[in-house]
Amino acid sequence: MNIRLPNRLPFPVAILLALLAGAATVPAFAPFGWWPLQIASLALVFHLLLRTGSVRRGVLIGWTYGFGWAVCGVYWLYISMHRYGGMPAWLAALAVAMLALLLGSITALGTGGAVWLQQRRAAPPAMAALLILPACWTLSEWLRGWVFTGFPWLISGYAHSASPLAGFAPLIGVYGIGWIAALLAGGIALLPMAGRTTKYAVACMVIATCAAGFGLQQVAWTHASGQPVSVRLLQGNVPQEMKFSAAELGNTLALYRDMIVAAPADLIATPETAIPLFSQQLPPDYLPQLTQFARQSNSRLAIGIPLADGPQSYANGMLGVGASIQPYRYDKHHLVPFGEFIPPGFRWFVDLMQIPLGDFTRGAALQAPFPVKDQAVLPNICYEDLFGEEIAAQIAAHPHTSILLNMSNIAWFGDSIALPQHLQVSQMRALETGRPMLRATNTGATAIIQPNGQISAQLAPFTRGTLAATVRGYQGSTPYILYGNSVMLALAALALMAAWLFSAKIAGQRRSAHGAAKTR
Repeated sequence: MNIRLPNRLPFPVAILLALLAGAATVPAFAPFGWWPLQIASLALVFHLLLRTGSVRRGVLIGWTYGFGWAVCGVYWLYISMHRYGGMPAWLAALAVAMLALLLGSITALGTGGAVWLQQRRAAPPAMAALLILPACWTLSEWLRGWVFTGFPWLISGYAHSASPLAGFAPLIGVYGIGWIAALLAGGIALLPMAGRTTKYAVACMVIATCAAGFGLQQVAWTHASGQPVSVRLLQGNVPQEMKFSAAELGNTLALYRDMIVAAPADLIATPETAIPLFSQQLPPDYLPQLTQFARQSNSRLAIGIPLADGPQSYANGMLGVGASIQPYRYDKHHLVPFGEFIPPGFRWFVDLMQIPLGDFTRGAALQAPFPVKDQAVLPNICYEDLFGEEIAAQIAAHPHTSILLNMSNIAWFGDSIALPQHLQVSQMRALETGRPMLRATNTGATAIIQPNGQISAQLAPFTRGTLAATVRGYQGSTPYILYGNSVMLALAALALMAAWLFSAKIAGQRRSAHGAAKTR
């Protein structure tokens, strides 16, 4: 491949393009779903990186791109901090900007590292675009998923929950899809500087990858198991400003009691902290009434409620009750910084937000599923379903798990794109595990997602209602359940190793040719 790099753009222009590319990535995700934008915007950034001759500039391009992406994609955090948390507007805006800068710095680590490797090994542009840049990009996204407890919201693979690349989810998960998307972006980044042969090869790569994704979508990695169960998912639509109001607590308790006992079902699920009081604070007959209904109607109740074990020890949990079973308890394991636990040195910041129940204890990493007839329902609470590797590990430890259940309260973020973005996250978990995902939420999106990631039923957001349906459980292990992110990490490592070895070989050939020329 004979590729010649054109002259470099003025650096301020490159920075502006990177910022705009980051902002333009957001419509690739829900609710818009313009997934080609994710590949196109990343291709633009890769093209800028191929044209830069400086590691420092590579860092700044990646940082600007990551900042534009994050500040436009998670602006809704401002709503939770200012509107519902009572934080001054300027401080809430500054907090969002600082988070975006932090997330951008992780992206910058990947782009700067890629440029450094390219220069260190004198890697040709094609090798940088197809091996080094996609691998470093993927490793930076994986790093964002766990550093400082992780914030993998809007990881690039989520944009492809309904694209041809979705077929790769059961094999290599959302980070692996991000790697494949970055590989396509790297090929496209070469086009403006490539000859006819290279352009043809890139076109074949794009077509073959999409065709493979479509083919993989036809593979049944899991199988239906047991008898279908009837489910009722409750959406109370309690305004966030009223949820913990002392004057409204009685109405909230009555609302969910009436919604629960309105009709029997094999599984009746409420949203996260639908009952906003500890069980010790409830009227003495409240939980006994619900337990009696469950036993008389042969229903199983999954109730979102904070669970206290002591004066300063309480969990964001789910209480499961039903006929002929022992009371079930699930404690949220992966907590949200600032909202559910207080990082060292940030007590002052959390106090400014006035968030009730803001310092939960952490549940065990592995917890047994909730039995519902001959199905096993594995709960996860709100933000937990962003961590696909943790859900996969839970299923690997309890392979009889057949249904996933997410209980959320996204009312903190108002009528924003956070709701459909979170729904898209749940779709990816269904794709990775080959299991249906049930979502019971306060304001939306309450939905039933099939193992192929398709939404089969959904309530309109910001309405009060019950989503009733019959759901079939699925069992079996996808490759992602068995191996988690290890396959993606191995692919990235192999790509970097190949780039290192090939560059050394090319350098040796050049030295040999130079030496031969001197002897002539």
